[in-house]
Amino acid sequence: MAIQDDFPLVFEALKWISIAYILWLATRVAGMRLTVGEAAGQPPGFMAGLIVHPLNPKAWGMITTGFTTFVAAGTPPLQATATIAACLLGLQIILHPIWTYAGQWIAIRLAGTMGEKYLMWTLAGLTVLSVIYALYGGALFKGTV
Repeated sequence: MAIQDDFPLVFEALKWISIAYILWLATRVAGMRLTVGEAAGQPPGFMAGLIVHPLNPKAWGMITTGFTTFVAAGTPPLQATATIAACLLGLQIILHPIWTYAGQWIAIRLAGTMGEKYLMWTLAGLTVLSVIYALYGGALFKGTV
C-alpha cells in the first residue's frame, strides 16, 4: 500500500480513529435492547442508504477482495466490474432476506429476556475481538505477539 508508506502518520491516525469508533459502537451495542413490532421512528430511506453505502468499510473490503482475488490480469475493467457487481448482487438477494428473518426470529424469542442481555454483550465482544484480530493480523493466535 503506497499511501500508508507515503503518509504513515495519516494512516496511523485513521487506524486509531477507526478503532476508537468501532469500540464505541461495541459499547452502544452492549447497551441496546431489542424491540419487536415497533419502530423507533421513520426508518432511513433509499437516499440515506445511497449516501452511507460508499462509507461502508465491509463493502469496500468485499469489492477489493473480489477484484484482487477473482479478476484475472488483463480482464477489461467494465467486464470485471460488471461480473463482481453481479456476483455481489446475487449474494445480497439470497443472503439479505435470510439475515433479516433470522434477526427477527432471534428478536422475537429474546426480547425482554435475560438472553437478550447476553446476546448484546456477545455481539459487542465479537466486535471487540474482530478489532483485536484486525490489529494483530492473527499473530495473537500464533503466539508471536
